Amino acid sequence: MKIYTKTGDKGETSLYDGKRVKKDEIRVESYGTVDELNSCIGFARNFIEDAEVVRILFRIQRELFDVAGELATTDRNLFPEKIDEIHVQFLEATIDQYLEKIDKMDAFIIPGSNTAAASLHVARTVCRRAERRILKLSREEDVSEWLIKYVNRLSDTLYAMARYLETELHYVVFDKQEI
Repeated sequence: MKIYTKTGDKGETSLYDGKRVKKDEIRVESYGTVDELNSCIGFARNFIEDAEVVRILFRIQRELFDVAGELATTDRNLFPEKIDEIHVQFLEATIDQYLEKIDKMDAFIIPGSNTAAASLHVARTVCRRAERRILKLSREEDVSEWLIKYVNRLSDTLYAMARYLETELHYVVFDKQEI
């Protein structure tokens, strides 16, 4: 089987439900950015030695396929695996778990103290962009409130885990007076 179909050569793609749309429509931008986020998380996993963090990230990657699938159809009822309250609760519990393990910070940090944390910070910023795309889509079309909450909590989850992976000796605190 060839991976190219030539059906997108004129700037259109098919959604999950078969509907043809322009490749630069906000719906495609939304699930495309979720796909980018999934790849960023997969990249980050390669630098993380903590088995529990890797396990959680792998679960999140699997759930992001459901996020993208739900976004890739105009009729959400046609997509079987939906993000719901239990997914959001898992992220909230994960955030709480990892924030309990770190010292409280009352200043900005400069990402990049180590490769593992820096790669999660990149994923976090891509997650925020995905959230902005999804919010724009939600102003035009119906998007699940649980999906929106999930993506919002996910950026916080990635932040908490990145902070956890940063070491006391290596993170840099941003102090305006040092500039």
